[in-house]
Formats: sequence, C-alpha cells, structure tokens
Amino acid sequence: MTDVLAVTEHRRGELRDVSYEIITAGRQLADETGGDLHLAVISGTVDDFAEKLNREGVDAIHTVSHGEEFNHDVYTQAITQLYDDLAPQYILTPNSVNGLDYAPAIANALDLPVVTDTIGLETDGETLIATREMYGGKVETTNELEGAAVATIRGAEWPAAEGTGDASVEAFDAEIDEDAVGSTVNGFEEVGGGDVDISEADVLVSVGRGIEEEENIPLIEELADALDATVSSSRPIVDNGWLPKNRQVGQSGKVVTPDVYIAIGISGAVQHVAGMKGSDTIVAINTDPNAPIMDIADYAIHDDLFDVVPALTEEFGG
Repeated sequence: MTDVLAVTEHRRGELRDVSYEIITAGRQLADETGGDLHLAVISGTVDDFAEKLNREGVDAIHTVSHGEEFNHDVYTQAITQLYDDLAPQYILTPNSVNGLDYAPAIANALDLPVVTDTIGLETDGETLIATREMYGGKVETTNELEGAAVATIRGAEWPAAEGTGDASVEAFDAEIDEDAVGSTVNGFEEVGGGDVDISEADVLVSVGRGIEEEENIPLIEELADALDATVSSSRPIVDNGWLPKNRQVGQSGKVVTPDVYIAIGISGAVQHVAGMKGSDTIVAINTDPNAPIMDIADYAIHDDLFDVVPALTEEFGG
C-alpha cells in the first residue's frame, strides 16, 4: 500500500477548479496502489477550503494555516515536511503558474524525479507511467518513473470530484523557517484587460481568424452580450492585437471548461482544442465542413458566420 499526497490551489480567496480535478487524479492513483489519498491545503482560509474539498474519495485533509496567498518558500517547506510525515509514494500538484513554481523545488529537496504537464497517470508495480503531449498536442508520450515521484497535472484533463466525503481534517503544524521565506505577496495587479478571467466563465463566445478583420469583432461582442457570455479567442486574434492575451484559449493561452463554448470561425488546431475540449457543450460555426473543430462539436453549423451570428444575436437578444 502506497499513499498519494495531492496539493490543492486557491487564489484570492477562491479554490481553483484544478483543486477538485486533482482529487480525481489522486484517487485513481491511490486505488491502483491500494493506498490513501491525502490532500494538502496551505494558506488562506484553510478550514473553509477543507470543508469544500471534503469530497468522495478523500481519506485525509491536512491544513497548514500560514499566510493568505501562495508563497514559494512556505509551500516548499510545508510540503516537504508533510512528505516526511506521511511518506506518500506520489506528490501531485497542479500544472499551474504556482504548481510549476514549487514542484521542481520539492522534487529537488526530496531528491525525487518530477514530470510536468501530465494528462494521464497510471502505475505498473513500482513504476509511475505518466502520459504527456508533445509537438503541439500532435503526439502523446509516456514517461516511466521508478519509485516515489512528483507529478504536475494539466487542468481540465480529469473530471472534478463530486459527492460529499468523510475525510478526517487535521491541522498540520509545519515549522516554517521565516528566515528562509524570501518574498511576500503585497497585492495583485491586473494587466492586459485582466478584469476578465475566461477560465471562470460559464459561457464563452470564442472567435477565430474567420472573423477576417478587427472591425468585425463587435459582431461577436454583440452576441456575447445577448447570451450574457464572455468573449474569448484563438491565438491568431491575439497575435493580431485584436483582443488582449488574457482572452486566448489554448496551450499557449488558458484552459477553459465552460458549460457552453461557441467557436466562431475557428478551424480547431490541436493547440486550441487542447484548451477547450473539456467544455460541456461545444457549438461550432464554420464555412468549412471538414474543419477539425466540427469533429469535436456537439452542434456544428456549416454556414457563414456573418449570416449566423447576427441571427443568433437577434434570437437571444430579443
């Protein structure tokens, strides 16, 4: 029996979606190894977070009350101490800005191998088999790590854990060396239209190169207003400077999992699909019936967006 320690994530007082997805990934690994799934909740309102994370499949939740926001040194110290105390086989972290900040440091401190951006995890005896994507999602590769290991998981690749659990919640008394904490969070500053976080949107109206020119973007914004949705885009729109970087969906943008994703004039390159394939319902509008986006769409509209979008705006805006 070998255990799994999964580290959850929060930002500005809210748990990130990956915190619930990492429960599913960790539970699957724990089932394969016959062990328990432990969650680490570090900083912030840990008791409130622990209550929300007490989902089916979690065996124990360990809270570390120290500070409000993510801090590299606090997380590194707390997680390495938890590892020494629990002796898990695997440590899982989100493949996020924060997770990629501390996961290598933990692996280095514990002398463990680390694999990042995994989209699948399974075991074969004492071997962890991690699946990753390469060449813009065109190729899947497997990496075999012997013994204990650290792995970061890509968001939206595992479903969020559901159901109410009965995990024990224990405060872990981490001994944080304040002299080794080299930074503090003084606040947040939004940049590049950062007032919108497309990863939190329930409905996204996403635009691609089929819009042809910047002057046509208001056509998409009008539909978004009618649907009470958020506008997002594929990379070419951002590269052209027609929308800010924070609106980009895809491997080099953000991973999104809205209830509805409307792809307008988007061909569906693998880099874009990797960022939105977890959407509950995908609607594609494209003049090319053979565009890759049409293959993954739940509803495919083969027509000119300049005819379809105004009609949808009128229908939903009226």
